[in-house]
Amino acid sequence: MKMNDCEESDMKQLMLGNAAVARGLYEAGCCVISSYPGTPSTEITEEAVKYSEIYCEWRPNEKVAMESAFGACLAGKRSFCAMKHVGLNVAADPLYTMAYTGVNAGLVIGVADDPGMHSSQNEQDSRHHAIAAKVPMLEPSDSTEALEFAKLAYELSEEFDTPVLLKMCTRVAHSQSIVETAPRVEPEMRPYEKNIGKYVMMPGNAIRRHPFVEERTRKLQEWAETAPINRVEPGKDHKIGIITSSTSYQYVKEVCGDTYPVLKLGMIWPLPKQKILDFAASVDSLVVVEELDPFIEEFCGVLGLKTDGEYDFPRLGELSQNIVADRLTHTFPMGRTIDDPIPPRPPVMCAGCPHRGLFYTLSKNKCTVLGDIGGYTLGAVPPLAAMDMTLCMGASISALHGFNKARGAESEGRTVAVIGDSTFMHSGMTGLANIAYNQSNSTVIILDNSITGMTGHQQNPTTGYNIKGDPAGKIDLEALCHAMGFNRVRVVDPYDLKACDTVLKEELAAAEPSVIISRRPCALLKYVKHSAPLTVDAAKCVGCKSCMKIGCPAISIKEGEAHVDNTLCVGCGVCEQLCGVKAFA
Repeated sequence: MKMNDCEESDMKQLMLGNAAVARGLYEAGCCVISSYPGTPSTEITEEAVKYSEIYCEWRPNEKVAMESAFGACLAGKRSFCAMKHVGLNVAADPLYTMAYTGVNAGLVIGVADDPGMHSSQNEQDSRHHAIAAKVPMLEPSDSTEALEFAKLAYELSEEFDTPVLLKMCTRVAHSQSIVETAPRVEPEMRPYEKNIGKYVMMPGNAIRRHPFVEERTRKLQEWAETAPINRVEPGKDHKIGIITSSTSYQYVKEVCGDTYPVLKLGMIWPLPKQKILDFAASVDSLVVVEELDPFIEEFCGVLGLKTDGEYDFPRLGELSQNIVADRLTHTFPMGRTIDDPIPPRPPVMCAGCPHRGLFYTLSKNKCTVLGDIGGYTLGAVPPLAAMDMTLCMGASISALHGFNKARGAESEGRTVAVIGDSTFMHSGMTGLANIAYNQSNSTVIILDNSITGMTGHQQNPTTGYNIKGDPAGKIDLEALCHAMGFNRVRVVDPYDLKACDTVLKEELAAAEPSVIISRRPCALLKYVKHSAPLTVDAAKCVGCKSCMKIGCPAISIKEGEAHVDNTLCVGCGVCEQLCGVKAFA
């Protein structure tokens, strides 16, 4: 074992949940991290890259990230990949087969759920992946456990020859608590040995690995029965007993303290059957407190246990102290209230956002717009309201093809797909290949803002820089589209409304597939130099509100006249192009 003597042990500090995971990976001797950014998981990799001993990278998508991490573990080094809940859907293909192959060195997969859908298109519960894939899942409830469970996950991975899922959620990922750090301990590289029966998953080999998987699950369940991370916390009143995990555990303890006995689960799959049965036998009534799906509750039902319906919890959104208090004590805790209504603050694109001009053009031309996942989904928000669909990463292009094949000429001249540069690299290329191959008369618009914007400005294969900001390989979007069989590839500056309108009309009118690249760097990038803020000549402004059609947060109407907030305006000039009386300067 190698240990970094320079690292201080016995050091306590306040740490974000995701940062604590990164610290746990570091201390466990993880050497390779391959991820795709996805809130609320992104900071794990961003924090891990600060440790020089770990090689970190952004990958085009979660499937590639998981396969790369698997390759590293196969080579003999501990590895990790992180993603959000919907990202695990993308990576499910390798995950479900990795359960059969097992690992060489330890492999941990971080997945972060998003109850309440703060930045997600659905509210799925990743615990079901653990059952379906037949792999263990650990679920920390705070930063301390996030660090310790990350280290434990590697021990389990190598002891039981399995990838291990480490499940976070928004509240645990983005809350802070005290952790105690320790030195890094890096195991020696494991030798790689050719083993066709273990790693080549053709049917004849895979069928012989399935019994191993089932036996491994049995052994993991035995381990779960006595594992310290599954613990019973005593309570004074045995009228009810509470089974819980993750952030729900925190709510239970804040509301109830040590009033009721609590079975706190750190391993969420496989679950400890006998421990749950013994706990249920020690209390009068059994209550399960968990977010989203009744995962633990249904398992209790399989064991023949009846949970008390009086304490039923919602299956929608996040839990909270108030919700838990209402169900368990039938009282809301006193707290500060606000009697006055709070003005709504709908999300909007930033002032100077390069997507605004393009979406205005689409709206003006009354286009049907099949959208995609990214910050540009805000193009669906009034007043632009220039988006008809958003499904999943890359779906815009594939859906456009199907839409036009179904409706034909009726839709070809007024229907487009919009997709960001990072999303295009993630899942858009296969859809574009399908258009080229099956020849639908479709127009695809790639919104190239030179960064992965929605998750906080991560690099991607089109930017020319890696996760550390060092020069890296750069994909030429124009050359790529041409190579995929598109004769018509146009580049337009979205700040130029006239050019946008001209190019859009020409490509929609063309009788062949085409790609428009709307290219302008994100206004929030540090290297972007802005023009001086615009001003409004009150003597010229007639209060027509044409400038309000683009939904720029820097523009407002005061006393019947347009007003520009010079603290927000970046001088993009889009509003100026809409003003018929030339009131902007």
